[in-house]
Amino acid sequence: VQLQASGGGLVQAGGSLRLPCVVSGPSFSGYAVGWFRQAPGKEREFVAAFSRNGGSTSYADSVKGRFTISRDRAKKTVDLQMNSLQPEDTAIYYCAAGQSVIWSARATPDAYVYWGQGTLVTVSS
Repeated sequence: VQLQASGGGLVQAGGSLRLPCVVSGPSFSGYAVGWFRQAPGKEREFVAAFSRNGGSTSYADSVKGRFTISRDRAKKTVDLQMNSLQPEDTAIYYCAAGQSVIWSARATPDAYVYWGQGTLVTVSS
C-alpha cells in the first residue's frame, strides 16, 4: 500500500485547504485511514480518522467543527477539508493507513503501518 498526500500550501488565517490522500493498493475499504500532523519541535499528533469499513469518523478536539474527513471509494482517496485555518494549524500533514487499526487506538501513530510523505501547510496570521 502506498499513500500520496498533497494539497498543502500557504494560506492566510481563516482560509481553507483541501488535502487529498491517494491510497494505492488492493482493498481500499479494508484500511482505516488517519490524518496526523507534526509542527516544528512537536510530536506528531492525531487530526482525524476514518474507520476501516467507513462507518465511523473521529476528530481531534482542536479541529472539530473546522476539519472534515471524507472518503471517495471510486477515486481511492481520503480527503481532509480544512476550514477556518489558524496559525496553530501550521504543520506537516501526513496520511496513514492500517488494516488492523483498533478503533480505540485510532489516535496513536503506531497503530498505522503505512505512511505518506507528508504535505506542508503554513497558515499566516
